[in-house]
Formats: sequence, structure tokens, C-alpha cells
Amino acid sequence: MADSTLTLESEIRLRLAGRAGFEHGPGPHDLTVRLAHATDVPAAVAELGAAGLTLAMLVATDEEATAERDLKVRYIFEPGVGTTLPRPDTFVTLVAALDPAHPQLPSIAANVPAANWHEREAQDLFGIVFTDHPEPNSLVLHDGWPRGLYPLRKRFDARQRPVVEPAEEFPHLRVEGEGVLEVPVGPIHAGIIEPGHFRFSTVGERILHLDPRLFYTHRGLEKRVEGLTAGDAFYVVERICGVCSVAHGLGFCEATEQIAGVEVPSRARAIRTLALELERLYNHVGDLGNIAAGASYHYGTSAGARMKEALQQLNERLTGNRFLRGLVTPGGVRLDLTSELVQSIEGVLAATAEGLENLMNRIENAPSVLDRLDTTGILARQDAINLGVTGVAARASGVDRDARRDHPHAAYADAAGPRVAVVTETDGDVHARLTLRVAEARESLRLIRALLSGLPSGALCAAVPGVLPPWGIGLRAIESPRGAAVHWLRADGAGRIDRYHLRSASYANWPAVPLAAQTAIIPDFPLVNKSFELCYSCTDR
Repeated sequence: MADSTLTLESEIRLRLAGRAGFEHGPGPHDLTVRLAHATDVPAAVAELGAAGLTLAMLVATDEEATAERDLKVRYIFEPGVGTTLPRPDTFVTLVAALDPAHPQLPSIAANVPAANWHEREAQDLFGIVFTDHPEPNSLVLHDGWPRGLYPLRKRFDARQRPVVEPAEEFPHLRVEGEGVLEVPVGPIHAGIIEPGHFRFSTVGERILHLDPRLFYTHRGLEKRVEGLTAGDAFYVVERICGVCSVAHGLGFCEATEQIAGVEVPSRARAIRTLALELERLYNHVGDLGNIAAGASYHYGTSAGARMKEALQQLNERLTGNRFLRGLVTPGGVRLDLTSELVQSIEGVLAATAEGLENLMNRIENAPSVLDRLDTTGILARQDAINLGVTGVAARASGVDRDARRDHPHAAYADAAGPRVAVVTETDGDVHARLTLRVAEARESLRLIRALLSGLPSGALCAAVPGVLPPWGIGLRAIESPRGAAVHWLRADGAGRIDRYHLRSASYANWPAVPLAAQTAIIPDFPLVNKSFELCYSCTDR
């Protein structure tokens, strides 16, 4: 056991003063803390915060059919910003057991704002009541869903079609005062995008408050994978989000491999890493074009779309599809890189690098564009930390976190693997998020070239058992194009999927958008929104 984990465990044992049991896992440097009483959750969470940990995700499970006959809530923490731990690749899981007849425990959302959505989701899908929650409205389940019907409880039959019940209008916050105007937008939008409702309260053009509502396309994918083999569940997870197929598929694969104790060949790890960076690159250049569209800078829109199109055509040459699906698989990768494919990659990288520099030079020399970007949509650093914001949105506000470094995965975990130069900005506005994307696109170009020049030889895949070790748990974090996506996976007694939960980067980042919008005028909201470029699909699941 690493010294850092022992140090962390010692500190937590001291802070919790015998109120919990301890065990190591699920990862080699992870720690699980089982509370004796669920009412101790707020105090225990405060102690973990004082130890330098921050909330990464919350996972609820229905364990009525097990010997323990309860529901459980797992609060998963990771080392926070500026932690002094020698090894940051650590997760600490705080476990609280609940009576399934009256599942209730104190909310931590007032003191840990990042828990707000997690607790509301567990309330909707499991029926767990978080007392004194500051905003106990439904999150996932929309108007008309039958009361008392919780779709992630094991007794819920996913084949049924519940009868829609009469429902009152959702209780949006209303801002009152002279000159206040309420502007509802969506959920159906003019473009080819997924649905989301945004209710603005404005005075003139200034946004006073934004009340968003998502989850119009909740597909029940976490329910869908229950009872499947890991191999079958992978195809569902890979399709949670179109533009994060590699990141989500890899997170599920690494959680599966952790449970099965499988060592992925080094060549496969390198190809996985290359695919991650190609996915990041085509997302980032496309997002630059989208930000330009929000600023009505049509050259930038076209330039970003042109670079993205070339990269997605490259994806199709590599994998047969534009989203890099079918490359990653449990145990490794399905496809190898030939010399011809390497040449294709190098050619597209060269054109992308040139186009990227040309676009950024034009933006930085266009005063009318910069006027739209500067001081628009500011997200303060402390707000980003409090909400658990991740990825570009966090780093543009000065939060130095990147899962490629902090929770190494794929070839980033190898002693001789690539090392990421994490870039941050401090202004937290649209311009900072654009500048950071450009810097990260340059870094992706560098990483891909380094991987191509040093690809190890060897096998592409290791055997993964069709049946996983019973009740094994896997926990992995992957740096997706939008930030860290955290995957929690548990096998059931037959070695199939008992519970899978994804906290995508978009899920973590959406609560920050209303805060950033308060520093903008309503015509600039599309620009603010595009600068975060969040996904509805992997939020809704």
C-alpha cells in the first residue's frame, strides 16, 4: 500500500474517531469508509473536506435482495485543488446504509453545492429523501411521472409504460420587480440540438437569473445495462454520448478490467490514448467554430467546421465511423494502426495545426469579436470549485485539475507514457475558455505525434472473462473532451452488471452555466452556452 494512502487513511481514522469501518479499494490506492449511522454523513463529509477531499460523485444502490437488505448511498471523494497528498490518484468512498422502507438521510447540498444534483437524482430514481435539501424539486423525472415509482429500484420493471398523472406546472423561481421580464426558451430549439428549457429573468437585456431544466431525453441507460454481461453493456455505454464515445467506452472498460484484474497490453493502451486525443481534438476545434458562431463571426464558424470535418473523416478511415466507435473494447482495442493510417493521421494533424493557428490569429486581431468574448460569461474560481466543475470550464477559471494527470488512465498511467502539460487561465470568461481550448488542441497535437513516434509493439487485446468476479467494484475517471467523467461499476452475484453509474463532465458543469449567464446580456447567452459546449445526452443518460 502506498505511503500516501496510509497517510490519508490515518488522517481520516483520526478525524472520524471510530465512527466508521475502513477497507481498501476498489482501486489499489482507494479507501472505503463505512459509516455506522447514516445521520453521521454531514459530519463525516465535513471531516473529509477538512482533509482536502472534494466530492466527485454520488452513487445510490438498491441492495434489498442482498443479505444486508438495504439501500446504500456512496459519496465518492477525490483529492481537491491544491492537495498536498504525494499521490493524488485516490478515491475515498463514504458509505451510508438506509432502511429501504424509509430511506432518509441528511442533505449535504447546502454546504457542498456539488451534491445538489446528485441528491435530487437519487431522490427521483431511488426514492431517497435528503432532509433539508435547499432545492428538493424533481431533477430527472418530469411532470406526470407517477408518485412513488422509482425506476432504479430493482423491483421496477423497465418494460412497463407508466400512466402519466395530472401535474402542476414545474415550480420555476420567479423574479419580481419593476421592469422584470420572463423569457422562456425551449425545450425545442431552432437548431438541430437536443432539448433543454431555459427560463430567463431579465431587466432590459441584462440577465438577472437563469433557471434551466434538462433531462427531456432521459433514456434509462443505467437501468438498461442491469443484468447484461460487461461485453454487452459496453455497447450501450459507448453510445451514451456521440462525441464522447471513446472516453465513455474507455471508462467502462477500465472499470471492468479493474474488477477482472486484467492487464491491458501496452500497445493497446497507447492506441486508446491516441483515440482519446483525437476525440478531444475534433471536439475542441468544432467548439471553437461554435463559439465563433455565438459571436456571429462567420469565418470562424466555417474554419472550425472545416477542421472538425477533416478530423471526423480521418476517424472514419480509422474505424469505419465518424465517432471512433468500435476501436476500444474490454481488454484492449479491436483495430491496429498501419503505416498508411499513420501517414493519414500525420497529414490531417499538419493541416489542423495550420488551420488552428490561422483561426486564432484572426480572432485575436478582430476587435469586434474580442469585444463579445471579453468579460462575458464569467465563472469565478471559487464558484467552479464549490460546484465541482471540471475540464475546460474549470481550468479556464484557474482550477488546476486534469484526470489525465490526477487519475492517470490508458497510457498516461505508464511510467514511460506521455505526460500532459496542464494549461489554466484565470479570467473565467468566454475568451478564457476559447483560449484554453486552443492551448489544449495544441497539446493534443503534440501528444498524438509523440504517441505515433513511440508506439510499442505487442498484442492488441487481453482476454476478459465473460463473467466478472461476483460483487466486484470498479471505479475509474477519464478526461473526456469536456472534463473528467467518473465511472462506477459493480457486478452482481452472477458476474453480470448489477449497477453502473456515470457522472459525466457535462453533468458536473451544467449547474455553472446559470452563474456565468448572470454576467451576460441575453443576446450573449448562446455565446456563453457554446463556450461551455455541454452535452445534453450524457447528462440525461
